Amino acid sequence: MSKTIAIGCDHGGFDLKAEISELLTELGYEIIDCGCYSNASVDYPDIAKILCDKINGGECEKGILICGTGIGMSIAANKIDGIRCAHCTDTYSAAMAKQHNNANVIAIGARITGSELAKCIVKSWLESEFLGGRHAARVEKIMKLEN
Repeated sequence: MSKTIAIGCDHGGFDLKAEISELLTELGYEIIDCGCYSNASVDYPDIAKILCDKINGGECEKGILICGTGIGMSIAANKIDGIRCAHCTDTYSAAMAKQHNNANVIAIGARITGSELAKCIVKSWLESEFLGGRHAARVEKIMKLEN
């Protein structure tokens, strides 16, 4: 398992990105910071593309996107071939995103999810493993929808 992870945010997720980055460092991850780098307004689809290109380019296997609600980032990320992004608001959804859907990206909403819960969501997702089996066939069907 790669210990490199990409993280990106828009202005609404800037402060939470710093807190999650600190957690990732504590967990031993090397971080690829895809922006943004201040709380000045940016367009979240641009950040989602940068992060997803890192995954599709093989620089890392997974990523975390943060915006105000997590919704915009998840929609943008899921438009990119090869990406399975889950908008996670609780630890159970984060675990299931990995176990059942093999999500390679999660999106979190900084304005709707407190920082302590966000950290628990990240840990739940990172600690979960894809279960394969019947779920692998379903993920394969999802990936075929890109074609």
